Amino acid sequence: MQKSPRQPASSPSPRRPAHWRADLTASLVVFLVAVPLCVGVAVASGVPAELGLITGIVGGLLTGLLPGSSLQVSGPAAGLTVLVYEAVQEYGLGGLGALVVAAGVFQLVMGALRLGRWFRAISVAVVQGMLAGIGLVLMASQVYALVDAKAPGNGPANLGGLPGLVPGTAGSDTGPTALAIGALTLAVLLVWPRWRRAAEVLPAPLVAVVLATVAVFVLDLPVARVEVQGLLDSVQPPGLADIGRLPELGTLGTVLAFALIASAESLFSAAAVDRLHDGPRTDYDKELIAQGIGNTACGLLGALPMTAVIVRSSANVQAGARTKASRVLHGVWLLVFAAAFPAALGVVPVAALAGVLLHAGWKLIPWRELRPLWREHRGEAVVLAATAVAIVATNMFEGVLMGLLMAVVKSAWATSQVHLEIVGMEESARPGSRRPIHVRAVGHATFLRLPKLLDQLEALPGDREVELDLSGLRHLDHACAAALGSWAEQRQPRMTERI
Repeated sequence: MQKSPRQPASSPSPRRPAHWRADLTASLVVFLVAVPLCVGVAVASGVPAELGLITGIVGGLLTGLLPGSSLQVSGPAAGLTVLVYEAVQEYGLGGLGALVVAAGVFQLVMGALRLGRWFRAISVAVVQGMLAGIGLVLMASQVYALVDAKAPGNGPANLGGLPGLVPGTAGSDTGPTALAIGALTLAVLLVWPRWRRAAEVLPAPLVAVVLATVAVFVLDLPVARVEVQGLLDSVQPPGLADIGRLPELGTLGTVLAFALIASAESLFSAAAVDRLHDGPRTDYDKELIAQGIGNTACGLLGALPMTAVIVRSSANVQAGARTKASRVLHGVWLLVFAAAFPAALGVVPVAALAGVLLHAGWKLIPWRELRPLWREHRGEAVVLAATAVAIVATNMFEGVLMGLLMAVVKSAWATSQVHLEIVGMEESARPGSRRPIHVRAVGHATFLRLPKLLDQLEALPGDREVELDLSGLRHLDHACAAALGSWAEQRQPRMTERI
C-alpha cells in the first residue's frame, strides 16, 4: 500500500461543519468499498451474504462509536475467512456465533488487563507470514468459486485439486462462463486504480462487481449467483447447546485463534492508520475493548467476527475523514442498503466476488518486502515463510503457533552470542610446556550455542591444564552449566574452573 499524505483528524465539533461534510463524503466512499467486501467475505466463509453486512453494520454503528482508534473502520475481514469457513463446517452457524461471542469476551478481558500494547511486541514476520498464509489458502479456495466449482476442503486438499480443475472446468456447463466473469472482475480491479480521478470517486471493487453483475443480468448468463435470505432471516443467535460446547478443547483453540488473530490484525491496522493522519493516536487497550464489544455483539447476532480492516480504514483516511462520524455513517448506509435493497444481492455472480477475494488474497502476500527482507534479515524471512507454509499445511491456529515458536527460537539464537577467549595455545607448540591454557567465556551461554561451545573446548590439547573462566558470561542457562560441569569433570585433574 502506498503511503498517502497525512490527513488531519480531530474530535467532532458542532462549530466545525466542514468536518461533517468531509465525514459524510468519506462515509459514502467507505460504504462503497465495504459492500462488495462484506458480501464476498461472507460467501467465501460459507455463510449467508447478509451476515457479512451485519458485521459491517455492527462495526460501524457500535464499534465506530467507541474510543480507541478514531479513523480505522471495522468489519468482516478476508484474514479470518479460512478459519470461519472451517468453524462453520465443524460447528454450524449456531456454533460460529458462540465462538465469536467467546472471542469477543476474551478480547474484552485482554483489553481490561491492558494487554493491547503487548500486541506490538509480536514479530512482524509472524504477522506477515500469517497474512501470506491466509492469502494463499484464500486464493486456493476462491479459484474453485471462480469457475462455479466446489472447493474440496482445507488448504492442502484445495491445492492438490487444482490440476484437475482445468479439465473439470472445460467439461462444465457454467465453468467457462463463470471464468470469463471472474477474469473480467480481476481485469477491472487491476486497471481501474490507474484512472486516479475515477478511482477516488468509485472504488475498484465496487466497479468490478457492478460491471460483472450488469453483464450477467443483461446477457442472462448461466452462472451461480449470491443466495439471498433477507436481513432478519439470516440472524441466527447461538443457542444454549452451542454455548455449552465451548469448554471442549477444539472449540477453545478456535476461540483463541479468533481472538488473537483478530486482535493482532486490528492493532496492526491501527498502527498503520496512525501513520496516515496527524490526529489523535490509537489507545491500544481501548481499541481492543472496542473490538471485543463489537465481536460479542456480532456473535450474539450469529454474524461473522470482525476486525479493523486496513483497506476500508485507509480509504476512510484518504477520502478526507476527520472524525469517527465517518465510520458510524458508513454503518448507517450499510443498514439502509441491507434493509431496503436485499434483492440487489441476488443478481451478483459468485465468480465476481471470487475475483475480488482472489485479488484481496494476492495483496495479503507481502511480495515487495520479500526480497529486501531476505537480503537484510534472512532469519525474519525464514520465519515469515515457515509461518505461511505451516498455515497452508495445517490450519490457522497451529500455523501461527509454529510461527511464534520459530520467532522465539530465532530471537534466542540471535541473542545467545558466546565466544571463547583462549590464551596460551601458542605454548602447546613448545616441547615440555606446562603453562595452563586460560579460557574465558564471554556473552550469553544457552543451549542453542552449546554444540559449538563444546566443540571448541574438546579441541583443546588433552595434555595441558585448562583454566576455564566463566565470569564473563552475562547469562548461563542450566543446560550449558551442566554440560560445562561434565566437561570439567572429564578434564580433571588438569582442570581449573573459575566463576
